[in-house]
Amino acid sequence: MKAQNIDEVVDGLAGIVREATRAGDRIGYFAALYRQVTVEVRTAIHSGLFDDGARMNRFDTAFGNRYFDAHDAWHRNRTGPRCWREGFGLLENADTVIVQHLLLGVNAHINLDLSVAAARTSPGGAIHSLRRDLLLINDILGRVVLAVQDSVGALSPLLSLLDRVGARTDEQILDFSIRQSRQEAWYNAVLLAGQTEEEREATIDRLDVRAAVLARLVARPSGLVRPALELIRSTESDDVPAVITHLDHAMAGPSVP
Repeated sequence: MKAQNIDEVVDGLAGIVREATRAGDRIGYFAALYRQVTVEVRTAIHSGLFDDGARMNRFDTAFGNRYFDAHDAWHRNRTGPRCWREGFGLLENADTVIVQHLLLGVNAHINLDLSVAAARTSPGGAIHSLRRDLLLINDILGRVVLAVQDSVGALSPLLSLLDRVGARTDEQILDFSIRQSRQEAWYNAVLLAGQTEEEREATIDRLDVRAAVLARLVARPSGLVRPALELIRSTESDDVPAVITHLDHAMAGPSVP
């Protein structure tokens, strides 16, 4: 699908969540998180919190369409950006844990898509006027992440094992990934905004390769993290639709229609 505005992004994500819930598809895990972030961004636009609400509507639409394009390409013929293919390719693996799917979505959407959407929304020198509004999204993400952390913790009672093997808990993983990745994404957006189309395509390809490498580390961890994840998985629910519904209600907002 191609969204024309943020309302259509929210509707498109709600449709993916709804279909994933019906089919028991783990693609609904990240889609539920992303839907709630987008709803919060839309509320902030309507509340006049951004310097330029119309511009943020355009940005969020471009951002959302990056996800829809990757989603559709994967379902059509298993193509699309490398980093998204790494995440989507793990969806049918029943040995994965919830937080892995969330991280894989966050990785691809922020480490690749955010920079591209920002640069295309505000090309050239205009990119610098976008900085404050993008930083405001960090606050929105923080609120959603806090709510999702509680959901993940309730669904993964042994997730704290990751701390004991030198990894990170759900809170630290999500917070670190979002904050660190968004900071890097801003620098990449500035780079992309000043490039020619040919240069931009080469940079996007490099960003995709890097994000795909990070995705493999999340999808196939080594050392003590692997057996810890196996134990964590043994305590998580096998009811994928119930997990999606739980995550999708993390903000205690309206249910998916």
